[in-house]
Amino acid sequence: MWIFKTLAQSDLGLVRDGNEDSGLVSARLVAVADGMGGHVGGEVASKIAINTLARLQSVLDDPKIDPDSREDLLLNITYEIDNEISQRTMADPKLTGMGTTLTALHLEGKAVELVHVGDSRCYRYRDNKLTQLSYDHTVMQELLDQGRLTPEEVHSHPQRSLLTQVLMGNSNIDPVLMVFPTEIGDHYLLCSDGLSSVLSDLEILEIIRVSSSELIVANLIAATKSKGAPDNITILWIEVATATKKSAKQELLGAANE
Repeated sequence: MWIFKTLAQSDLGLVRDGNEDSGLVSARLVAVADGMGGHVGGEVASKIAINTLARLQSVLDDPKIDPDSREDLLLNITYEIDNEISQRTMADPKLTGMGTTLTALHLEGKAVELVHVGDSRCYRYRDNKLTQLSYDHTVMQELLDQGRLTPEEVHSHPQRSLLTQVLMGNSNIDPVLMVFPTEIGDHYLLCSDGLSSVLSDLEILEIIRVSSSELIVANLIAATKSKGAPDNITILWIEVATATKKSAKQELLGAANE
């Protein structure tokens, strides 16, 4: 059996007082959620997303479940999170406006299943190449697709984080599930935009190439801080590996661990 071996860290950055990011690490399911809005709402929303997903893990890992049902569960969890956020907002109006992204990766056999809403990212690192697998649900990405902006203009644009999809309790979501074949030795990088809005893909790639695997997360965070780190930074560096007797236990990061 194959598993994820993950190194992860969630950091406040240099400007924020609290951490609105949450993360999940386990042997076959990993995720990042970047919260926003409301009175401490970002922390609440990302925590809801990660805790709801974490509760699904035992069902996803049940060998009796068929592939179609598992994929339906992964997609439907986004609606469950959205509904939970709606209920929490109605119960506490101070949380109105809170929301969260969610980017989750599940390992099933020799494939990874990617569920994605928002602009937290999933990259694959293979053969010294870094490929973004997720699609940014942002206004800037739409303008980029239309050829109205260049990647350089998007990276420095003041509205680069304006989202077109986010889990915020209004049911206005169209979650994406994509399946990719994977191999032993493949690496994946999951991160909040606290990393990707500060460092370019090329800068991230260069740090990965020159760093030992154990130092990649720390070096990425250090490089982000050297550029001001205006947001929380959550990074998961994941390797597809053969299972050992000592497989990874479930771990919660950031707001989900508080």
